[in-house]
Amino acid sequence: MEFDPAGADLSLASLFTGWALADELQRRLVAEGFTDTRFADGVVFQHLVGGPVTISTLAERMNVTQQAASKSVADLEKRGYLSRAQDPTDARARRVVLSPRGEAVIGAARRHRAALDSELRQALGPDRVEAARLLLVDAINHLGAAPALRARTARPPR
Repeated sequence: MEFDPAGADLSLASLFTGWALADELQRRLVAEGFTDTRFADGVVFQHLVGGPVTISTLAERMNVTQQAASKSVADLEKRGYLSRAQDPTDARARRVVLSPRGEAVIGAARRHRAALDSELRQALGPDRVEAARLLLVDAINHLGAAPALRARTARPPR
């Protein structure tokens, strides 16, 4: 049976819109040369935009084991998005740092999200897009998700 998006409730409409926007963002990143990025990379990147952290801090923030965090970091390091540096306060510890390529993909993603927002405002009308954005922000607040977003501890549902 065919699904009609016009009949979607708010939960599904927002989910599918988010997926469509994420797919378009990914397409644009690939076109810009970031052919190996994945949606899940942002789960790690969000914890590094404020500066370097140790693997144990990253694991705690991501609510995963140190082994899982290390595996994610090793993968992103292999792809050139992260590196590890000596912790200046603890000679035994190493911090995870965004590489220049990691900074570049984050910058590109920000530019493309802003462009998508602008394109939607042009196509659908600025008032409608702003009303939709505010509705979703109100839903975030109503559902109690804002603190996790502010703390950068948001992650995809299990």
